[in-house]
Amino acid sequence: MAAVILALSSSLTWGASDFFGGLQTRRRPLTTVMVFSLGAGFLALLLVLIIRGEGPPGGSGWIAWAALASVCGISGLAAFYRGLAIGAMGVVAPISSAAAAVPLAVGLAIGERPHPLQAIGIALAIGGVVLASREEGGASAAGTGLAIIAALGFGGFFVAIDQASKADVMWALTVSRAFSFAALLAAALAVRPRMPSTTADVASLAAIGLLDTSANLLFALATTRGLVSVVAVLGSLYPIITVLLARFFLDERLHSLQRVGAVGALAGAALISAG
Repeated sequence: MAAVILALSSSLTWGASDFFGGLQTRRRPLTTVMVFSLGAGFLALLLVLIIRGEGPPGGSGWIAWAALASVCGISGLAAFYRGLAIGAMGVVAPISSAAAAVPLAVGLAIGERPHPLQAIGIALAIGGVVLASREEGGASAAGTGLAIIAALGFGGFFVAIDQASKADVMWALTVSRAFSFAALLAAALAVRPRMPSTTADVASLAAIGLLDTSANLLFALATTRGLVSVVAVLGSLYPIITVLLARFFLDERLHSLQRVGAVGALAGAALISAG
């Protein structure tokens, strides 16, 4: 029961973080949102690491994987936030959940064989993406391309952070965030985007990063308390929260085929994770 509660809490927290991240990107430059949100998340992880008081694991291979996770993660997150800003969140969020297919594809490339449920999940996810990405007139929905890039970025992050975490989960996450924050800070210094002007603005951006970091930690804890197959499925339901928040706060409405596609994409991601 503890694993289920932790996994569902991670979905709730991830979904809220994604919604508010996309909402802030509609109001502020993308670089500003990412610098403050990822910066807050990095500081939170660093604080946890200091409190824990354990030094870094030996070897350097895990650092290279953490760096790759950083590249994939910030690329995916930038595309995701931008997609949420210009498109319907009810379309972009479910498409991004197809990220679960990337680790599966990597597994196939190295000789692994998918569970039949995962094969069904792939078909559902692909069909869901196609339906969710189409407007009633046949044109592609705004943000679809960015959502697909986000899915690829997130999937690459999952693969790389899994490798880095074999040395130590907290060190892998913190070092990956450190690389991301440094890169974003350099980008901000180069382009000099408009910065938040009040303490409340800074706090609202920092809260996004703290929610995201909390979700990561909740999910990591859930994997230690229950079956990973169950936890992964429950953790992959975060787009539902984003979609519900968009429906409630932004009054977003999708046409019938997009709704079917969104459900299909989510169901596909869940089956891939379950396998």
